[in-house]
Amino acid sequence: MSGFVSGIASALVEAWQELRINKVRILLALVAVAVSVAALTSVVGVGDLAREGFKVQSERQGGRTATVGISVYGPTGPLDPARMDKAYQGIVERYGISYWTNVGQSQAKFQFPQGVQDVQMTLVDPGYGVIHRIDMRQGSWFADDDAKRLAPAVVVSEAFYNAAGRPDLVQNPKVKTAGGQETTAVIIGVVPDMYEGMPPSAFMLRDSAAAAGITAGFGEFKVWLQDEQAETLVQAIQMDLQAQFPGANANVFRQDYAAQGDPLAMAQIVVGAVAGLVLLLGAMGMLNISMVTIRYRVREIGIRRSFGATSGRIFVGVMMESLVASCVAGIAGVMLSIAVVKNPWIQSKVAPGLDEYPPFPIEAAMLGFGAAVLVGALAGAIPALVAVRVKVIDAIRF
Repeated sequence: MSGFVSGIASALVEAWQELRINKVRILLALVAVAVSVAALTSVVGVGDLAREGFKVQSERQGGRTATVGISVYGPTGPLDPARMDKAYQGIVERYGISYWTNVGQSQAKFQFPQGVQDVQMTLVDPGYGVIHRIDMRQGSWFADDDAKRLAPAVVVSEAFYNAAGRPDLVQNPKVKTAGGQETTAVIIGVVPDMYEGMPPSAFMLRDSAAAAGITAGFGEFKVWLQDEQAETLVQAIQMDLQAQFPGANANVFRQDYAAQGDPLAMAQIVVGAVAGLVLLLGAMGMLNISMVTIRYRVREIGIRRSFGATSGRIFVGVMMESLVASCVAGIAGVMLSIAVVKNPWIQSKVAPGLDEYPPFPIEAAMLGFGAAVLVGALAGAIPALVAVRVKVIDAIRF
């Protein structure tokens, strides 16, 4: 065992010495390999970052994977809301669903310092915040017991918060509704606007809204299911509702961004293929330089053979030169890729919707370094075989 370890160690030392001697020729090949590895690793890293940003933005709009929308229409239109609420709660209990929400839209008037203004209201249940990954700028989302407040809780947008004069959410979070039934509401949280110039909007729990005289029209019931269970449960829920409401039309369907598969997968595969082609070109350049280097070392190899160096020792020595060089290039390429992907400007452009950026994906670093090792192995195997076939007498005459 100790002989094997010492053999590997000596091969590494020899490889490093040869790299120092032929550093100019090797450097030209290593630059191409390092750039290729950086390109390949960056494609995976930027793709992962873009996918995370796209995922967060899409989940805020359509819900997490897998968000399922449920609605039931009778022959003449929507059914009785109280009856539907009872049916939906039965679905939640029977199938063990943890996060669900009824979603309805309404309009309400609020008294702001500059006057009364119409506000777009979204009436929800507490589970809406989890399903849609609500991002809180201040305060908190609704808790289960917020429906019991005497003053209804309201989560407002930045535009609403600015129109209300940016009150202190701890000392004076109150805002008044205007119209037929005036009610004092309590602002418990602030969420960012969905787009620049968005008019004031707010969220309120359905029960609290009803107590404040704010009613919603026809809404939609949403549940959050696990991906692996979504297909089975969608069919089961649809049959369940169809059995409860014969003659009605039960619609149960996924509405999250991944309902039809990953929309970014093909784009990342194409870009990854291009980066792989660049890596292949870098490997060809390294192979050519290695072959030229071996031609200049024929006499040296013959002398080493005459002093008793075995074919295996020659093969490992030449092979390790390429591997050591490619490993150095791989590390440099991965470090360059990390610097690019983690650059704040790149992150803000690739994933503008993220408040916290994910760490650099370890699989991208492993892929880049593994590709460099593979390139080194392939670029070293052919010159090593050529070196092994060199005859001692011919090499000394060379």
